[in-house]
Amino acid sequence: MNMRSEITAAEPVEAVPEPIMSERRVSLIGGLLVAIGPISLALFTPAMPEIVQAFGTTEAAVKMTLSLYFGGFAFAQLVCGPLSDGFGRRPITLAFMAIYLAASVLALLAPNIETLVVARFLQGVGAAVGVSVSRAVVRDVFTHERSARIMNMIGILLALGPAIAPTLGGLTMEFFGWHAIFIVMVLLGIVVMLVTVFALRETVTRDLSRIRPRALVTSYGSLFHSPYFILCCLVIAGTTGAIYTQATVLAFILMERVGLTPTQFGIGMLMQTASFMAGAIATRRLMRHHGAARLVPVGLVFVAIGSILLAVLLRMHEPTFLLVMGPVGVYAFGIAMVTPAMMTAGLAPFPKNAGAASAMMGFFQMGAGLVGGTASAMIGDPVTALATVIPIMGLIAILSWLIWRRLPEPLPVVRSN
Repeated sequence: MNMRSEITAAEPVEAVPEPIMSERRVSLIGGLLVAIGPISLALFTPAMPEIVQAFGTTEAAVKMTLSLYFGGFAFAQLVCGPLSDGFGRRPITLAFMAIYLAASVLALLAPNIETLVVARFLQGVGAAVGVSVSRAVVRDVFTHERSARIMNMIGILLALGPAIAPTLGGLTMEFFGWHAIFIVMVLLGIVVMLVTVFALRETVTRDLSRIRPRALVTSYGSLFHSPYFILCCLVIAGTTGAIYTQATVLAFILMERVGLTPTQFGIGMLMQTASFMAGAIATRRLMRHHGAARLVPVGLVFVAIGSILLAVLLRMHEPTFLLVMGPVGVYAFGIAMVTPAMMTAGLAPFPKNAGAASAMMGFFQMGAGLVGGTASAMIGDPVTALATVIPIMGLIAILSWLIWRRLPEPLPVVRSN
């Protein structure tokens, strides 16, 4: 039995110690940690056109605030993941969230676009800890189908944050100005730090030998030399990474080309998130009877349909709300069916360096958003970018899965601590 069937079956019957945190508790904390990055992104996007005017700058300069946010988010995970393996999940979460909090204050007080770009980069660095630590905590405490269930629940909670964030960002900007958006981020950072202190239990034993240079090289080397892991990451990059790429262009398409107000844009983005949540809820129900892995190809079919619709419709017609968000919603529905199984499968062979594995997976995910956003900026026209870059990312995800499913199952690794 390989990993693809393993996560669809019941867990082995063996004496398993009671986990230090319940599935529900891990799901709620993990959902909050994962959501801070996308929420910080979604809160900001309605303000992008206004910031162009406020600082007397260009769209390209404002888009840099997103590109560097992605860059900080992607590369910082390669640091905070292994650090959490060595120092522990809680102290590293608090340290990086302190960076996020300080960066939010800097963004609030930014006198020019250059300062705002720096602040957004540092926000990305701080928020990166949420993705890598949350997935590592899940891997520390649970495996197999239980892990897939938690990943699915985290996905549902993750959908709630970005669902509310654009609407909250649009309303906040219209009534209080774009600066107030960063006050919301400051409050969010404080909430995450309080939850980390009072609710998150430590799930690894402090072991500084794991962060020695040789150990880090060995850890990341084992990940890079695993085609099984890399292909899992590419599937996730081509699916969830597309959401972050879309964030760089949808505001300009829907607000400048379609003509939505910031509030209308925020409400309109609920279509994407509602589609993702519908996919996550459907996945949770179907997993009871079919297992998570069997749902991956179904999800990729939806990704393919969304990709084809974007590539064709936006080249044949002027963009309207439904022509843009309909295909985006179909794509998002598919993403929710793909990620639980692929994240669980990718992390399963690496229990001793789950932080590094989770960090690398997040690096691929956010790195895809960075590459996709940069490619979209180079194309120039946001409609053409959406119709080109997102279908290519969907194709990469599908091809990666087709290759991955033919690979031999890695030998199981048993934790020694």
